Amino acid sequence: MKQSIREKLELLTGRLTELDRELSAEVAVRDMELFRALGRERAGIEPVVALYRAFRQAEADCASAREMLDDPEMRELAESELEAGAARLAELEGELQRALLPADPHDQRNLFLEIRAGTGGDEAALFAGDLLRMYTRYAERQRWKVEIVSSNLSDLGGYKEVIVRVAGAGAYSRLKFESGGHRVQRIPVTETQGRIHTSACTVAVMPEADEVEQVSINPAELRIDTFRASGAGGQHINKTDSAVRITHLPTGIVVECQDDRSQHRNRAQAMAVLAARIHDAQVRAQQAREAATRKSLVGSGDRSERIRTYNFPQGRITDHRINLTLYKLDAVMDGDLDELVAALTQEHQADLLAALADD
Repeated sequence: MKQSIREKLELLTGRLTELDRELSAEVAVRDMELFRALGRERAGIEPVVALYRAFRQAEADCASAREMLDDPEMRELAESELEAGAARLAELEGELQRALLPADPHDQRNLFLEIRAGTGGDEAALFAGDLLRMYTRYAERQRWKVEIVSSNLSDLGGYKEVIVRVAGAGAYSRLKFESGGHRVQRIPVTETQGRIHTSACTVAVMPEADEVEQVSINPAELRIDTFRASGAGGQHINKTDSAVRITHLPTGIVVECQDDRSQHRNRAQAMAVLAARIHDAQVRAQQAREAATRKSLVGSGDRSERIRTYNFPQGRITDHRINLTLYKLDAVMDGDLDELVAALTQEHQADLLAALADD
């Protein structure tokens, strides 16, 4: 184990002792907010310290086994214990390194998933619909709730743009690497000569702010327009100004919501999406600054980056960031994303571990 990592673990061990002392002090008992804050910090540290104690015990066991190597009668047992001890140390060191990785504060949040048709016209819009179904089916497997916030249907089906809210435990942690350009290669339904076309969509995955107020939005910097909704929804939705468009003047971000009959609910949904977009822009700016010193392989979320290709004639899906190719396109499009999500998460953790080793 690197000395720098060992030093961090020693600091955490000392901090756990301090927390135990602070939690038993009268001042913490009287101040419930302080007591809860200290308790949360202790809950985060204690498992790491427990692993480190197990690691040190394994080191001590290996040292004892080495001392027995000089005894002919104990040598065979000592060698066996050393072999088992070395494997245990390697396992614990890996667990400790993963435990020390910085947690993403947004991982347990709900999210807004935004899919926009790009190059390819009607075929891109159809593919946007396919992507929405893919993510919806995946959400169903995770028992998450999916709610359409805003949609703009294309003439042949599919979506020019669609925004959905996905709510459920760990939703953002599993889908946060989906942001970027998704390319499809297939024969469009409108193609009469059987030629393969290439189309594209962009996906944005944005963590939902706990409260809109957490993102600084000056009401004076908003332009709010109401208008009659178009498309499906019945007579009522088309005869009243229930649709809402909010423009954030400093950034030019525009959000439209018209899928609900209530103007009040459309406005609340639009504000929630606006807050998520502004927060997402801030996060990506921070990531860009960090990437200037160290390139992140997975987590950049650059919308212009082509991250994945879906090749229907070959039944192949390729994630270009991690050079992973799977020949299970039908299953993936039906929501079987577990293998992709696991591979992307592992690559991200490896990236973070490399940074931890460099520090």
